[in-house]
Amino acid sequence: MLKFSRGIDQDRAATAGGLQQIAFARGAAAAAQPSRLPTLVATAATVAVLYFARDVFLPLAIAILLTFALAPLVSRLRRVGCPRSVAVIGTVTTAFLFLSAFGVVIAMQVSEVAQNLPTYQYNIVEKVRTLKETGSESQILERIGRVIERISTEISRPEPEMRASPEPAPEAKPLLVEIFSPQRPVETLKNIINPLLGPLATTGLVIVVVIFMLFEREELRDRFIRLVGYGDLHRTTEALQDAGARVGRYLLMQLVVNITYGIPLAIGLSLLGIPNAVLWGMLAIVLRFVPYIGPVIAAALPLFLAFAAAPGWSLLVWTAALFIVLELLSNNVVEPWLYGSRTGLSPLAIIVAAIFWAWLWGPVGLVLSTPLTVCLVVLGRHVPQFEFLEILLGNEPVLDPKERLYQRLLAGDPDEATDNAEDMLEEKYLVEFYDTVAIPALLLAERDRARGALTNAQAAQIAQSANTLIANLEEIAGEEEGEEETGAEAQESDGDDDADEYDLPPGDGKSVLCVGGRSDLDDVTASMLAQTLWIQGADAAHAGHEVLKAGNIKALKLEGRNAVVLSVLDRDFMRHAKFTVRRLKRMAPAARVGIVLWQEDGRPGTTERDQLIESLQADFMVFGMGDAVREALSDELPRSLKLAHPKIAPGYAMRRSKRADRESTVKAD
Repeated sequence: MLKFSRGIDQDRAATAGGLQQIAFARGAAAAAQPSRLPTLVATAATVAVLYFARDVFLPLAIAILLTFALAPLVSRLRRVGCPRSVAVIGTVTTAFLFLSAFGVVIAMQVSEVAQNLPTYQYNIVEKVRTLKETGSESQILERIGRVIERISTEISRPEPEMRASPEPAPEAKPLLVEIFSPQRPVETLKNIINPLLGPLATTGLVIVVVIFMLFEREELRDRFIRLVGYGDLHRTTEALQDAGARVGRYLLMQLVVNITYGIPLAIGLSLLGIPNAVLWGMLAIVLRFVPYIGPVIAAALPLFLAFAAAPGWSLLVWTAALFIVLELLSNNVVEPWLYGSRTGLSPLAIIVAAIFWAWLWGPVGLVLSTPLTVCLVVLGRHVPQFEFLEILLGNEPVLDPKERLYQRLLAGDPDEATDNAEDMLEEKYLVEFYDTVAIPALLLAERDRARGALTNAQAAQIAQSANTLIANLEEIAGEEEGEEETGAEAQESDGDDDADEYDLPPGDGKSVLCVGGRSDLDDVTASMLAQTLWIQGADAAHAGHEVLKAGNIKALKLEGRNAVVLSVLDRDFMRHAKFTVRRLKRMAPAARVGIVLWQEDGRPGTTERDQLIESLQADFMVFGMGDAVREALSDELPRSLKLAHPKIAPGYAMRRSKRADRESTVKAD
């Protein structure tokens, strides 16, 4: 009793010390975690500066993005042997001449469309009249018009006023006389040039900045590294290369995609007879840089013109069909073929970024929204203080597959968990999914349960959702069962000597019982193991942990079983596993009895595992799905059950003889 009480005191002291260490570690972690308040303040200040100083930063942003787009062309010319000055000046001149010609053509086409609009008035009036007549037959438009007319009449009716005396006559107001004098030629020229000075000055500033940035690209990069990340050259260099590659690739690929869309559009509209087809093709090339909204605007203008240009409806239908076909080809064929990798933005982030930059910098910000947001995502990827930008805007999953599955099970949503599982099962087998995703998700649940963060009701809900997931994957398991024989033959024909981790043996003629250890979560793992064994062709069954209780274990049907596997998530089960293994071995001496202690990491070594097997007198002990299936289907014979503590037997006999002597002495007295 003294030793036992000392042991309890030591355990309490160790527990108290462990709790103190955990509390100290949590406090240290909380103290070490940087506050996000300075980052949020800096972000708000940056947004304010960008908004109020947009006249300065907008040309600079355009110049930087054009530098990203033109830098690969300059580098390619330099590798060919072209001098730097010739490469830079030639590239910039060609690019801006092309943009200028593009703008001139658009301006001429817009002027022509404006002149031709009055000629379409008759067709528009006739079609509106046709629609009105069609609506009047059904009396829908007519009734709506009458209601609107009555409401407007009632609103505009003046209220009657009681007048005590006649209203005096209004006073005569003087007539306004406007003196018109013809403008001089100088004033006329001034009125024309003044509105153009701002755009021309901005364009010239952008050209100059692009030229200097291309000339001093390496020098600017070194200065930026020295200013921002001199203490971490590797991370800063990687961030700059990542941003340049992503933005340059996006601009180039988007331009190619837009050209492959705009040229066929112009040809198709011209064949259909749409006026100014070149204009609509060129506008489509520009507007498709605006995410989501641009293609809609590019299609709306030609559709309106098709509505106005022809008296019938066939031209409008054919024009709409042309846009639908081109959109399908561009989105499903051209873009997947040209884009080696995406921008790294989620679809929602693209929409939110478009709204934000349009509010900040107007229409130009709307066009630049995607490349600017790409730079923010790169900043969040490489700078820890701005990691929230990558989480909010990036398209990379922020949760591991096991964490995502655990969250879905915890939320009681097995349907979405099944959808995610089916997506992953397109690339991996069910045994691999269970071993790398499902079992680790249940381990997360077990850890939360052990530390008190998960209630019994929540654990039961997770187990129920997981069982539903297993049932939903039954069809996939049946398909994999049919593929086992074909896959084995294919592997033999390939002659690959490398052993695959999930290359499992066939289970024909084997009968295995999988039993949960001590909780509902253990029962789920037993079901997963039984389903995997069934795929291998074994006669596999599973039972809950309740059958291991003293009053229920005798009801287990173990006749004909080749193996009995205890499936456990909690390490504490090892304290009681010895007695359970002995009972099972006595009940089924011909079956191999083993334990699967599910562990994702921190698995014991071979020596420690052998010691555990020896102390538990189990036939095997494994820590993963693949090893569990191999041991359950193994042809090895079960080990014999040893007597419990045989060294205690002599002492027990001596104490028994002494007790008998004392009893005989008492009787004699």
